[in-house]
Amino acid sequence: MARRKRGRSRARAPDRARLLRYGRTVLATESGAIGSLRLGAGFAQAVEWILACRGRVVVTGMGKPGFVAQKISATLASTGTPSLYVHPGEAAHGDLGRIARDDVVLALSNSGETEEILRLLPALRRIGAKVIALTRDEHNPLARGADLTVPLGPIEEACPLGLAPTASTAALLALGDAIAMTVLENRPFDQEDFALYHPAGKLGRGLMKVAEVMRQGDANPLVQASATLAQCVAVMTQTPGRPGAATVVNGRGKLVGVFTDGDLRRLVERNQVDFRARVEKVMTRNPRTVRPEARVDEATRVLRAAAIDQVPVVDGQDRPVGLLDVQDLLAAKIL
Repeated sequence: MARRKRGRSRARAPDRARLLRYGRTVLATESGAIGSLRLGAGFAQAVEWILACRGRVVVTGMGKPGFVAQKISATLASTGTPSLYVHPGEAAHGDLGRIARDDVVLALSNSGETEEILRLLPALRRIGAKVIALTRDEHNPLARGADLTVPLGPIEEACPLGLAPTASTAALLALGDAIAMTVLENRPFDQEDFALYHPAGKLGRGLMKVAEVMRQGDANPLVQASATLAQCVAVMTQTPGRPGAATVVNGRGKLVGVFTDGDLRRLVERNQVDFRARVEKVMTRNPRTVRPEARVDEATRVLRAAAIDQVPVVDGQDRPVGLLDVQDLLAAKIL
């Protein structure tokens, strides 16, 4: 007699349309939770406390709100507000030493009954740090123990069991972003500051100054307008990095043109190469330029608009101080 295989019988695959309907229900529930948030005086005072904070904004939360707390802290730090995340469990075992009197603590808990956070409140009170609770209402244990509460209001989770933090964490994250961005809007912080805190990111790299990536000094190929084409090509070849272009200047050191590998190829194609001719006869006059203080993303747009690989960098008196090469942008991962 044939032996029956052990194991669970396969369940029928759910209908795809049903899967889509429930997924959309989750999104609608979470967006509804965010849309239901009502900001009041507590929100405004929380922003005022953070703007006036002489220490750091310490963000804490347990479980899923803990991950949200880490993101809020990272957003604050990356936009000019010194911040750190402290795990409430580790805080009770020594990490409270990271928190000082001049700090502001953002404590995240939807229920307001998270034991690990409640355990910290007496110590935080002794330290003297201000505690802002981001929680469901103003009547739970966390709200009563905090100095200020920014309430979420009642939130129905998107979980089919009504248990897993979903809509509540989405609302906490949105509320944290609202606080961080309102602080940013009212703090001196511009694109240069953003680039300073994001040197490795594509956004930050694009906000770098041209002076930070341009070729300069011995790597900036310069020739006099009176130089021969042969001398110009020699400079292009001998310049460190072989940029494939040379900036042409007059006797006063001001930009009058540029000569590139492309110009040389076009002369060869037309059988018009005369290496004894003066470079000013074959150079491109009035080339596009950028300033050293310009942002790299602006210079990139100049290169793309003109379909060129190099652009001279000039100062306020039209004197070439550098050369920006598309290869430098690729090496810096800006393109």
